[in-house]
Amino acid sequence: MELYFAVRGTKLVVLLWMVLALTRGASAEPVQYTRAMDWLSRYGYLPPPDPHTSRLQTKEGMEKAIRVMQRFGGIPETGVLDTQTLQLMSAPRCSLPDIVGTEDMLRRRRRRRKRYVLSGLKWQKTDLTWSVHSYPTPSLSPGLNNRLVETILSHAFKAWSDAAPLSFSRAPNEAAGGDIRVSFARSLHDDGYPFDGRGGTLAHAFFPGENDVSGDTHFDDDEIWSHGGTDGSTDLFTVAVHEFGHALGLSHSSADPSIMRPYYQGPVENIPNFQLDLDDRLAIQQLYGAKEGGRPGGSDPHLPRLPTPPAPRATRPYDPSFTERCQGGFDAVANIRGEVFFFKGDHFWRTQRDGMLVSSNPALIKNFWLGLPDGTDKIDAVYERMSDSRIIFFIGSQYWVFKDTKAMTGYPRPLSDWGMRRKGGEPVDRVDAAFIWAHNGKTYLFSDGEFWRFDESKSDDQKPKRPEPDYPRDNGLWAGVPADMDDVISWKEGDAYFFKGNQYWVLKKGGLNQEVVTPKSTAVDWLRCPAPDPTQQSPKDPRTERCSCAARGSSSTVRSSWTLLISVVLVIKS
Repeated sequence: MELYFAVRGTKLVVLLWMVLALTRGASAEPVQYTRAMDWLSRYGYLPPPDPHTSRLQTKEGMEKAIRVMQRFGGIPETGVLDTQTLQLMSAPRCSLPDIVGTEDMLRRRRRRRKRYVLSGLKWQKTDLTWSVHSYPTPSLSPGLNNRLVETILSHAFKAWSDAAPLSFSRAPNEAAGGDIRVSFARSLHDDGYPFDGRGGTLAHAFFPGENDVSGDTHFDDDEIWSHGGTDGSTDLFTVAVHEFGHALGLSHSSADPSIMRPYYQGPVENIPNFQLDLDDRLAIQQLYGAKEGGRPGGSDPHLPRLPTPPAPRATRPYDPSFTERCQGGFDAVANIRGEVFFFKGDHFWRTQRDGMLVSSNPALIKNFWLGLPDGTDKIDAVYERMSDSRIIFFIGSQYWVFKDTKAMTGYPRPLSDWGMRRKGGEPVDRVDAAFIWAHNGKTYLFSDGEFWRFDESKSDDQKPKRPEPDYPRDNGLWAGVPADMDDVISWKEGDAYFFKGNQYWVLKKGGLNQEVVTPKSTAVDWLRCPAPDPTQQSPKDPRTERCSCAARGSSSTVRSSWTLLISVVLVIKS
């Protein structure tokens, strides 16, 4: 069933109905359904919503897509976002779609007995060349030097040439490029498919063809790549074999075992004797034919020898970001698109609404928020404007307005645009904290013990702003919380969360008259750090501790549904 709506009010009613219907009987929160729709669209299980016809996803369409995803992933087909399904969606994987093609092609594929899938493209030759244009960053992947990377890639190509009449050789020089060009890149890297930091998507490759990017294979340089996949790192050989399958013309397979399954499958123990599984051999032979004579696999005297992989260590490597994340002292905290961002120095962490940390490693501000000045190493305050979902950054005596992750033209602008003056008449030259108070929808800016209130319900960036009359007022009006807070957000059921150091205070419903407010740990509750051991005299060594990634308890379904509805409205408006 397809739903078409011309009136925005009707859209909102149907969106609310969908959220309530999909939440009944499921273990996921409503916000997780919006992320699941994005995930299912990204990997081919759902057609993306059409902004021109306002085509929306239906409850039946979502359930069907979830079942197809569960079947493809080899987990029970429940049709709901249960724990196992959410875990699979968050697993490290290739960033190419699992389902490629029209609905007619999908129906034909469901009738096929073969699990492997061909892209419909192949090289019109069997002697292929390859080159490496960049290597893993040594500080992130210290166990991989350039020569070892080249050796691992050579063995990954051999996995395919053992099964089909293909040969792979290094291009005479990097400038020549070759058919398959390998590089390690971060975030946006000029191919339209940005990486997402450590975890999540690991790599992608382009199918054969005549385009400039055909055969190109990209690995996320934010990952910790290794030979052997020990100590929480990612095995380069396993991922390279998978991506080279794409570069040769194969799509994802649902077969188990198959190297072309989309999810990371862990390290290969014996690389010199590695052989493709039957599903992968049939797939590559369907494109290029079977290799004649000789038993595939085994050592090849023409290939450089691989060293013995390092043995796993008893404790995980020391992660300097652990200390930074768990000691608090954030420059700014902001609720943006239903996620909480913790800014510190030149990087930030993100916590999802369900309490999951997007990554234990921080992301660089400059790679995510495009348009801030080079060398930005401190954000004073950030908030998302309710009227149009624009995101406002304050740094020193200037501010920026962002649409999504890109700064709008005409910025930065001077902070004087906001018309804030202290009680003594001096102009404000810095903002310490900023948030939208859910109690009244007004914007509050804090600076040096005072705060100002703004009505941005009819925001106009072309006109200077003016605070409401009778401001500034003393921060002490917010009883029970620090007057010199690091930042403030509205969260959950409209509660106001005040952050200071490594603690936070909650004012229920944002109420002012709450004189006794018990502080809680930001590190433990928000950033998945271990709770202090009361039996220990000194703090635990972060090198021997692992973060707990258990989700916090959820709020009520109906109220979360309204929160999702509001977020959808903001997205529509933006």
